[in-house]
Amino acid sequence: MAKKESYEQTATELALKVTEPLGLELVDVEFVKEGSEYYLRIYIDKEGGVKIDDCEAASRKISDLLDEADPISEAYILEVSSPGLFRVLKKDKDFERSIGKTVLLKLFKAIDGEKQLRGDLESFDTANFVIATEKGSIGVPRENVAKISLDPDL
Repeated sequence: MAKKESYEQTATELALKVTEPLGLELVDVEFVKEGSEYYLRIYIDKEGGVKIDDCEAASRKISDLLDEADPISEAYILEVSSPGLFRVLKKDKDFERSIGKTVLLKLFKAIDGEKQLRGDLESFDTANFVIATEKGSIGVPRENVAKISLDPDL
């Protein structure tokens, strides 16, 4: 297992010890390098939305657990936040929650000349996503989707 995946897995395990008792959902954990800095980003959510107090409480407790376990050898900045309005969808539970919502799909290979599709997520299974676009319903193979995120009308 690569260092990045190991860090993310350990951080996920530690974060779950905090988020579940606080009534928060752990949406995602990522360890990334931007410029010369490393960031450990932990995304949380809850019914009705995350407030700044939720992020602060989770951040303090997760930071304490990370300090105690010390699983990451690089210096990093811990960020705990909501996944935001344009959240990336990664797990089946994310897709289930997003049925009927507008999504943006970025594709590896173009479909009808388009490498990006926008529409309402109608359904999904292990092989495909089905989205309703202005041109009608389109089935998109999962292996052709580089990224899928919410794209709310603002």
